[in-house]
Amino acid sequence: MTTITLNGEPRELSDGSTLAQLVATVFDSPLAVATAVNQQFVPRDAREGCVLKDGDAVFTFQPITGG
Repeated sequence: MTTITLNGEPRELSDGSTLAQLVATVFDSPLAVATAVNQQFVPRDAREGCVLKDGDAVFTFQPITGG
């Protein structure tokens, strides 16, 4: 098992879990949230390749749009 924090809360995942899998599990609409791992923004199209490691800190947030 891999232990991460998601928005400050500890969470256990299966080893080899990706950010895409985590977001799809937690959110009804994964495309509606932006993500960062260890304070680094992770674009939506890079989530599948982002394998989470023990101790990673994942944050999700609503993207801000406007002009």
